[in-house]
Amino acid sequence: MIFAGIGSRKGVSEQQVLSAISAALAEYRLDLSSLGGLATASLKRDETAIHSAARQLGLPLIIVDDTDLARAGTETPSRSELSLTLTGVASVSEAAALAAAGEGARLLGPRLLLDSVTCALAISGEVE
Repeated sequence: MIFAGIGSRKGVSEQQVLSAISAALAEYRLDLSSLGGLATASLKRDETAIHSAARQLGLPLIIVDDTDLARAGTETPSRSELSLTLTGVASVSEAAALAAAGEGARLLGPRLLLDSVTCALAISGEVE
């Protein structure tokens, strides 16, 4: 199962979020059917565009609690000083994707930044 972790500046649009997800999927030659859901940090729980994007895609949105985000945040290769200051993790999108994908999850690669939205893809540790 693959999860898309989403981070963003406040006030981005649904289309910006959808475009970042599409770009991340294209980067790894995946299609939308590969995604099991979207994930973001509790700090972003009220970000309308992220909720709207999840509804548009017909996917669940997982709001990762701060403890799980911090735990997963130790595994992120990217670093944003703003993210670190606001959330305590260096990459919200990477940490959220890892936390949502569960134990043994791994990132497919570093987050992708597109138009004020970051998207990272993580695959669960379960072997198919």
